[in-house]
Amino acid sequence: MTQSPDEFVFEDKPATRVATPLLMGLVGPSGTGKTYSAMRLATGMQRVTGGEIYGIDTEANRMLHYAPLPGQKADPSRGQFAFRHVPFGSPFGPLRYLSAIEHCAKRGAKVIIIDSMSHEHDGVGGVLEQHQAEAERLAKEWKTSVDTAKMSAWGPPKAARRKLINTILTELSVNCIFCFRAKNKVKVATKDEKKSGVDAVSQLGYCAVGGEEFIFEMMVKCVLLPGARGVPTWTSAKPGEQEMMKIPEQFMHIFEKSAPLSEEIGQQLAEWAAGGEAKFPSEDEVKAGIAAAQAANTLEDIEVVADGFRGKAWTAPQRKALTKALNDRKAELSKGQ
Repeated sequence: MTQSPDEFVFEDKPATRVATPLLMGLVGPSGTGKTYSAMRLATGMQRVTGGEIYGIDTEANRMLHYAPLPGQKADPSRGQFAFRHVPFGSPFGPLRYLSAIEHCAKRGAKVIIIDSMSHEHDGVGGVLEQHQAEAERLAKEWKTSVDTAKMSAWGPPKAARRKLINTILTELSVNCIFCFRAKNKVKVATKDEKKSGVDAVSQLGYCAVGGEEFIFEMMVKCVLLPGARGVPTWTSAKPGEQEMMKIPEQFMHIFEKSAPLSEEIGQQLAEWAAGGEAKFPSEDEVKAGIAAAQAANTLEDIEVVADGFRGKAWTAPQRKALTKALNDRKAELSKGQ
């Protein structure tokens, strides 16, 4: 097909940031607080986006554990949230996920929780099952072994997943929170790796159950380890876990404190996604912070003051001035001991 040169004409203009959909992944094994955290984050996002929260529930209505009782109003402080519930049973193919997400978007959803996204990968009718079925079909058609057909069999399920991803990224302007189950994975070294001194088996840690290409598209990825109770971990010696963690620079201050994922965090993320500016503290707040550091009487007081600085979008000069005040006072107190 011949294309006209006019189809290759482009325009440019000064860049200004615009609203962008926020795609967030929560990764963790069962019982770490993924669903509850997603509800809290979505409720905070709703403060900015308006509209209703929709929850796509693949977990046999477990999302309803966080709904109010009949006749009662939602009360997030008691773990009861207002949302539209979308039950989603098998088959869990990518295009059915896409249909569910499009249903929510057409109904006016501004925030969608998908719990769990892992079924798209390894659930009944998910990508892995689709791949196996296609390999068996091709093997029969080509009169060859299933193993021989496996590489070619990735075509249809991968194409369906790519359509899901591309539609979310390019056609749907909605914030999405994806919950991924996680498994503790290991890596078995190859013969060549063993010869070079690599351990025969190395621990990768808790990794998301899902397609790598889908997980890659998340703007923010939080890992909730066993016992987390909604508090994400941001550093790990295990390479698989570390790969699951992602905080863009513009969100670093939001997650500076070790704290549960909350409505306030969701609100801050949504404000940025809506095209707003980070709310930099005023110079009066900087002066108050320096004064608090200088007034600290013990090293423990210094730590309390320092903790109060975390989680705010200080500019580089502001953070430098506060850090200097803390370090100067800490040095003075250390001399007196």
